[in-house]
Amino acid sequence: MDRQPSATALLAAATVGVYVLVVVGATAALADAAAACSGWPACGGDVSSPAVAVVLAHRLAAAIVGLLVAVTAVFAWSDLGGRSRAALGTAVVLYPVQAGFGALVASGGGVAGLHLAVAMAIFAALVLALAWHLEAETGTDDAPARTPDPDPALDEPVPEPAPLSDLDGLRRVRATAWAYFQLMKPRLMWLLCLVAGAGMALAGTPTVRTVLATLGGGILAIGASGTFNHVLERDIDRRMERTADRPVATHVVPVRNAFAFGGLLTVAALGAFLSVNLLVAALGLAAIAFYSVVYTLMLKPNTVQNTVIGGAAGALPALIGYAAVAGTLGVTGVVLAGVIFLWTPAHFYNLALAYKDDYERGGFPMMPVVRGETETRKHILLYLGATLLAASALSALSGLGWLYAAVTVTLGGVFLWAVVRLHRERTESAAFRAFHASNAYLGLLLVAVVVDALAV
Repeated sequence: MDRQPSATALLAAATVGVYVLVVVGATAALADAAAACSGWPACGGDVSSPAVAVVLAHRLAAAIVGLLVAVTAVFAWSDLGGRSRAALGTAVVLYPVQAGFGALVASGGGVAGLHLAVAMAIFAALVLALAWHLEAETGTDDAPARTPDPDPALDEPVPEPAPLSDLDGLRRVRATAWAYFQLMKPRLMWLLCLVAGAGMALAGTPTVRTVLATLGGGILAIGASGTFNHVLERDIDRRMERTADRPVATHVVPVRNAFAFGGLLTVAALGAFLSVNLLVAALGLAAIAFYSVVYTLMLKPNTVQNTVIGGAAGALPALIGYAAVAGTLGVTGVVLAGVIFLWTPAHFYNLALAYKDDYERGGFPMMPVVRGETETRKHILLYLGATLLAASALSALSGLGWLYAAVTVTLGGVFLWAVVRLHRERTESAAFRAFHASNAYLGLLLVAVVVDALAV
């Protein structure tokens, strides 16, 4: 006798299926195609028309996904807890409502917004059902919340590196240049530049000068923020294995020199931003101040919500990019910033899980340290669901095309798979897998934004 699919597999499949409908329904190409198809469930248009074929395929997919949701309710119900049942039941009840709105849209009822909103509500309900089910099924740590010692003693002295003065000639120049380059946190630059690039593409077609000045200023601003972070966290960095070898923590770069370097980068960044417009310069200065002061000094050492609120630092480049081209803040730029803001916890909590002990040694109240690993895994899934919804809203508001739709569905599904595996395996390698899946999702999504936006 064949073993039936697990409740987790059924819920995950239904969630992905509904998300496909949400994204396709939010895609401008489907809205254009719907005009060629009157009537529901059949189509009164020319069946040989590609537009009609698109609409009929969407309706067939909706029927198949609806059947999948019903099958999930039938076969997974007995394995679910009370909260998961309530969420799944909500999705089942809303599905025919959403289909009804779809029929009204097809007959010219003008309720396309409600049709999409109900589909998003169904997706949210399924994400909740899956998150609560996985929490109950894979929860392992019921320890009471605790706050780490904000100033723990070093277990052992950090070995001092050889001073640069001991090196000769070219070796000393190279070592010095590398140390200052490390201060700028270069690994953050590629993704944040992509965020700014996507913001520019959504605002219009930027000039080469605008692109160079905005991205150049962004690189300098990221470098300034990273340098100030190295200076302000130098004592904490010495306690953590992953940061103990940083240039300021090991005195390779003196504090005074690093602070001056950060100030120089700040001035250079503002100069580049001012060459674009005043709003970009103001947002750039806000980004440096937020990461260096608000996040590093106020949020990171004092609240478990540091990662969530700190996501604003990564979201600001979207606004900077949009303002560089439009000269103002637009709705699509704000929604793109929202995608980055919601993605940040879904992304970074994986790293917090992998380095849980290290963060505890550093005295940081990260989610896994304070609330436990089970709660952290649940939040990763919830924030992933919120990110996917925000990505679909961006599609609806910006008119992005099929490339963007394909990327957010495909890579979003991969990201969801990695997070479900994380719940199942609960290992460091699973956390890194989900971390890399989150990077792949956002990186390729931003590339798709640029390609689709510039092709419109």
